[in-house]
Amino acid sequence: MADQQVPCPLNRWGVVILTIAVALVSALLFVPGLSGGFIFDDYANIVTNGALHLKSLVFPDVLAAAYSFQPGHGSRALSMLSFALDFYRAGLDPQAFKITSLVIHTLTTCALVFLFRQLLELAGWVAPRVIQVALLLAFAWAAHPIQVSTVMYVVQRMQSICTLFVVLALWAYIRMRRAQIEGVRSRLFGILCCMFAVLAFAGKEDAILLPLYLLALELTLLRFQARTTVQALVLKYSFALFVAVGTVAYFVFIVPAQWQWDAYPGRDFNTIERILTQGRVLVMYLWQIILPLPSSLHFFYDDLGVSRNILHPWTTLTSWLLLAGLLMIALAYRHKQSLISLGIMWFFAGHFLTSNVLGLELAFEHRNQFPLIGIVLIIFGFFWYFVKNRKVKNSVSIAVAVVLLVCLSTATFMRARDWGDPLTFAKKSTQMAPSSERAWLALGAYYVQRGGGVYAQNPWLSNAIEVNSEGAARTNSPALLGNVLIYSSKLGMAKPDDWARLIAALQTAPMSPQNIRVINILLDNHDAGTPLDESGLVRAIEAVSERTVLPVYYNLRIAAYLHNNSSQPEKAFPFLVRAVKQSPVGDPDIEAMFRQLDAAGLSQWAGKLKKIQEDAR
Repeated sequence: MADQQVPCPLNRWGVVILTIAVALVSALLFVPGLSGGFIFDDYANIVTNGALHLKSLVFPDVLAAAYSFQPGHGSRALSMLSFALDFYRAGLDPQAFKITSLVIHTLTTCALVFLFRQLLELAGWVAPRVIQVALLLAFAWAAHPIQVSTVMYVVQRMQSICTLFVVLALWAYIRMRRAQIEGVRSRLFGILCCMFAVLAFAGKEDAILLPLYLLALELTLLRFQARTTVQALVLKYSFALFVAVGTVAYFVFIVPAQWQWDAYPGRDFNTIERILTQGRVLVMYLWQIILPLPSSLHFFYDDLGVSRNILHPWTTLTSWLLLAGLLMIALAYRHKQSLISLGIMWFFAGHFLTSNVLGLELAFEHRNQFPLIGIVLIIFGFFWYFVKNRKVKNSVSIAVAVVLLVCLSTATFMRARDWGDPLTFAKKSTQMAPSSERAWLALGAYYVQRGGGVYAQNPWLSNAIEVNSEGAARTNSPALLGNVLIYSSKLGMAKPDDWARLIAALQTAPMSPQNIRVINILLDNHDAGTPLDESGLVRAIEAVSERTVLPVYYNLRIAAYLHNNSSQPEKAFPFLVRAVKQSPVGDPDIEAMFRQLDAAGLSQWAGKLKKIQEDAR
């Protein structure tokens, strides 16, 4: 036991009141960030997602809103529903959305107190110390500055909802298993565990990692204990079967489907390079959590260098050696130092999905929300081990813990304050990550929005041009160079060199969705009356179309521009050919295109395209 048995002076309601107090105090640290705006993926998922904009609580509309997450083909229904309800009550007020996210974070803090209590009791701690420590650990998790980008970045409520219900599922599972060990009926907690798991998955697919978290619990604290030998064997064999089936499914279905020897579509790295890079990313996360200096928390990580092999850069090998060492510690000391071992396992399990073969972004801070629980356990485990072995006085250990928590709280409050001012956030992002294309785009977008949009009379448009130009000089970003062209054209200041720089960038940059979208944005601005140079626009279109397979919509739109608005209408035909070859017979857009060609007196083109369509069957 960690302490002698001492009666707990707090009754159940006293613990609940203290839990709520700790959660509310931690929530106050985020309040300065509530005045911030929408950023990055908030726009595609919330601001411009019309299906999410509920006008009434009619069931078909509510259902459509809940399943409006297009990248996931309708997944994350609970998260999308929460966004829709925020819109219903407050419209597109970012503060209303952020308040809901903060409430969810506060609820998770409360749930964590009870989860930590269960973990500490399993590790041999007793009242009243277990309550005090559980409260401190939950506060450390809630008040960590890395949480700011999860709570204040509205779209990452998906992660917060998932984490909340995963924590509740783990709590219910432990209650169920403890009841089983004691020979008490535990069906209610089993049902709760399953229900919370379903709700977590409705928040985000990361909930699929719950079985790994449960396996880590069994390997460390629960140790497959049961009331009878038969029950223990059933439990062991069940988890062994899960590991075997999961391993086979991973290597037979997931790896072959996701593996890329060449670069992932829209990325500049392949699978091997991604996995190698994740070693450095995980060590970066550890550094950010253990020593959360403001300069290390960028939010934008699109400038992160890729590991091209195990020695390039050299930190790749050292990072993987460090991670391997941590795993060895977790396995070797899973009985002697069970909390530390569990924390290591939960950290790695929490990153298993996003640090794997899937062609995702290399790094995001919100991916640490659940793994942070593991790191809190690790730090506490080492701290307590040092205190016990060095026989440090209680007053000294308490003072050290208080100082650390005050430092965390101060850093979180200051970071939240930066997030509460869009200009400060955007400027600091470019200062901390000067090679980040997204940071410069965000700063430029701020100036455009501040002046009311992209129009010649916008007094902040010159600021936007300056910011995009500086960012483009650092990153050679087609998106930034495209913005410079559009804004300069609005002011009648565009130069041939501007087009030359954009075309050169399009000829060398990875054909990511964002870089391909530059063409669509240029066409949007042309249609809106922006005086864009025709020859430059045509060369930009050709630079992109020569390097990638454009979607049908893009091909049709480019063809329409070339035929109707350029001095080279004959160049439209190859794009129509591509659209026809990519589309199934009977596609309504292609059928509409045939009718438009006939109406425009281009029946010869229509006939050739129909022949191509027939030959492609």
